[in-house]
Amino acid sequence: MTSSSETVSFGYEQVSPEEKTRRVGSVFSSVARKYDIMNDAMSGGMHRLWKDRFVRRLKPRRGEHILDMAGGTGDIAFRIAERGAQVTVSDINPDMLGVGMERAEKRGIHGLIWSEQNAETLTFDDAAFDGYTIAFGIRNVTRIDKALAEAFRVLKPGGRFFCLEFSTTEWPGFKDVYDAYSHHLVPRIGQAIAGDADSYRYLIESIRKFPTMPEFRAMIETAGFRHTRVEPIMGGLVAIHSGWKVS
Repeated sequence: MTSSSETVSFGYEQVSPEEKTRRVGSVFSSVARKYDIMNDAMSGGMHRLWKDRFVRRLKPRRGEHILDMAGGTGDIAFRIAERGAQVTVSDINPDMLGVGMERAEKRGIHGLIWSEQNAETLTFDDAAFDGYTIAFGIRNVTRIDKALAEAFRVLKPGGRFFCLEFSTTEWPGFKDVYDAYSHHLVPRIGQAIAGDADSYRYLIESIRKFPTMPEFRAMIETAGFRHTRVEPIMGGLVAIHSGWKVS
């Protein structure tokens, strides 16, 4: 028998860590080709503004090497590369990476490094990167604490961690509207556009199971980061979390 201490959440279900990794992989393989179209449909295009803001906060500079984790389709990496930084795009899912490489080729974006990686067990050297980004990916990691520890390990002293993730909006009234929209309409949109309601049902449930903004900030600090900060967007519907490796 598997004890409760050996299970993790997959949406509203509790499953073994191995089962979650496998099922998350299936979700993203299923939605890879329609992932960016669905992001536009679900957010009304606002995800583009959130990502722009995220990269502005990162302030990438020419000569820096940034690791964009769970960055498969390239949305964050393309923005960082425009600022002149070298970007390694990593994702556990080869289908997502394949979509990103195709998009980069079509846009004429060259010089990106593409690497299939598990966020919990990165193969990169210690102190290899000036920055680590992860956008809308940390909640799908099986063991978030291990991913944060790895982020800390691969950053240089003085390096920075930036995470863009859904959270729980604190705006009165809006929370109820968003809950109804996400639980009832998003799976239907997923079925209509991507032919996959179940994957989008999981993605919404994973948002509900993700730690609150203060809880996640505490996890980042536990991993060793200092000068941590949380910047809520739309009352916390989305949040930018950041921290620094000071030594």
